[in-house]
Amino acid sequence: MADKIATRAAYGKALVALGETDDSIVVLDADLSGSTMTKEFGVEYPERFFNMGIAEANMIGVSAGLATCGKKPFANSFAIFSAGRVWEQIRNSVAYPKLNVKIVGSHGGLSVGEDGATHQCIEDFAIMRAIPNMMVLCPCDANEMTQAVKALVDYNGPAYLRLGRLAVESVTDTVEGYQFEIGKGAVLKDGADVTIVAVGLMVQMALKASEILSEEGISARVVDMHTIKPIDGELLAKCAKETGAIVTTEEHNVLGGLGGAVAEYVSENCPVPVVRHGVYDEFGRSGKAESVLHAFGLSPEEIAEKAREAIGKK
Repeated sequence: MADKIATRAAYGKALVALGETDDSIVVLDADLSGSTMTKEFGVEYPERFFNMGIAEANMIGVSAGLATCGKKPFANSFAIFSAGRVWEQIRNSVAYPKLNVKIVGSHGGLSVGEDGATHQCIEDFAIMRAIPNMMVLCPCDANEMTQAVKALVDYNGPAYLRLGRLAVESVTDTVEGYQFEIGKGAVLKDGADVTIVAVGLMVQMALKASEILSEEGISARVVDMHTIKPIDGELLAKCAKETGAIVTTEEHNVLGGLGGAVAEYVSENCPVPVVRHGVYDEFGRSGKAESVLHAFGLSPEEIAEKAREAIGKK
């Protein structure tokens, strides 16, 4: 099995590679470059790297200013700060004028582990998804993250990108014909009885859940919905029609994130049972990442149980 790689590590390397051919890319960090992995960009291109200190609001304002000058800013911090502390600056200085700023939230979800409940951001998808003009992405592995960063460099407009702290196995590079495209989910495994729509590290767990279900004679389709906004309605409608039931799974509050986005679209356009799986509207706890995920039921076994529940509602 290939080595596990954190999506934040892949992000850092992608920035360095893209910076070599695109000198309009600038990177700003709020004194966390060792964790967000933007330190590598700072070493290679010090004239285009700005450590703004613990001043996230100022970082967003400077990023907006740089965007008006034709630069392509990537503004980085932990997700709890990127999505929470500077929400007003993002809304008014970046999204409202539709400036080309990429907001990057590292260490999202419960898998921050030992950093504890205050730093386990389980609200960022919902917060960012509610802002007009804002795109929301969360790639599941190193390969997908590398392609997503390239796509974001080419995309002109505001976007929020979540990075993970935990090293994860690569799954998209083993799928024949896989190609990343903003706003288009990817079917990583086909199935006929139920569709599991996953994002981030829950994609890997969804694939394992499909194996559990397969042993019971249940055919589960697995969709990697790396773009939460805009959601891939065309693919959701296809899955609803062909499998008749959907489960969503995310390392995020079940309110307002991937589950909310899927339920909103499906209920209005192609009604079938939708069962949401994730964090059930509570704060995290401090502990080893794997232990915290297990404590909150973010596991292949629990996803499989939700799939059985969805099928039972057909």
